[in-house]
Amino acid sequence: MIKYALQCAAGHAFEGWFGASADYDDQSARRLIACPVCGSGAVEKQIMAPAVSGTRKRGEAAAPPKLREMMMEAGAKVRAHVEANFDYVGDAFAAEARAIHEGSSEERGIYGEATPVQLKALEKDGVKVAPLPPKKEDVN
Repeated sequence: MIKYALQCAAGHAFEGWFGASADYDDQSARRLIACPVCGSGAVEKQIMAPAVSGTRKRGEAAAPPKLREMMMEAGAKVRAHVEANFDYVGDAFAAEARAIHEGSSEERGIYGEATPVQLKALEKDGVKVAPLPPKKEDVN
């Protein structure tokens, strides 16, 4: 896993975890990375210093990171932010997202449910959507 420091065009800083640097490049090219604060897809990597430690003895293994717990905590924070600040539109999500995109509905953050077919159609038409992290109780 690779952790990148990211920043959107509005200056919001956040981190992203990727399986490999090629995964970041692919997701960035397809505009799948969005700011968790404002939803902007204009996201760039920031300069990061490598994590180097000279205090370990040779052959001594590093403590395994609690990556899953960190990712679940970050996902829970994103979900809580969305639920507290965005409008829930239920199964009208696809129609409302399209209306906002086309300017016939008030621009605002929304969340709700959509089928994979609806999401693919939105993506094809340039409507930016992203999945919401699962609820903690829905994850084993």
